[in-house]
Amino acid sequence: MKKTGFIFDLDGVIVDTAKYHYLAWRKLANELGFEFTQEQNELFKGVSRKRCLEILLEIGKIKASQEQFNRWLVEKNEDYLSLIEKMDASEILPDVQRVLKLLKKHNMPIALGSASKNARPILEKVNLMDYFDAIVDGTQVTKAKPDPEVFLLAAVQMGVNPKECVVFEDAVAGIEAANNAGMLSIGIGEEKVLSEAKFVFADFTEMDDNFLNRLLEQTP
Repeated sequence: MKKTGFIFDLDGVIVDTAKYHYLAWRKLANELGFEFTQEQNELFKGVSRKRCLEILLEIGKIKASQEQFNRWLVEKNEDYLSLIEKMDASEILPDVQRVLKLLKKHNMPIALGSASKNARPILEKVNLMDYFDAIVDGTQVTKAKPDPEVFLLAAVQMGVNPKECVVFEDAVAGIEAANNAGMLSIGIGEEKVLSEAKFVFADFTEMDDNFLNRLLEQTP
């Protein structure tokens, strides 16, 4: 069971930027004349920005020209960037740094595998950039999760066989992508939602060092 490469999703795994995405999408929906709820926002988990806008317009029953569509994409991202501008290390989710430090202590390669096109600035704002040996984000992939492209690219950049990689994900599409890549999938969230994952933890506080050491085949 020894694993030698570790890949983290960003939103909902390392930091909770979902709330900022929601506020930016809700603002756009309101400007277009309809409401966008927290429940509807669940449809956006692990989905590209382009596909999110397509879903939003379907919800609002709005048709758009390509020019309008592109303008709204830019507008939403500008609103989102203004919201995350003040992010700092306090936004890191509980025990994420403990897990990263343990993996670094054992010289394990660590990668980010995220659909976000803002992954690098976010990691910089929360001072986690130095933990990552590879970053694969929405600027480098052409296929959205559940396609495994993002995780397979991360494995290549780490120089690790995909079958020896672990993926930490909070979205159903991300778990499917990890499984499609032949990687060990660990869900961060609700077990009933992430039932396809090999293991599920509510958050990293539930994942003790013994579990991680078993993945590494190290003694505690």
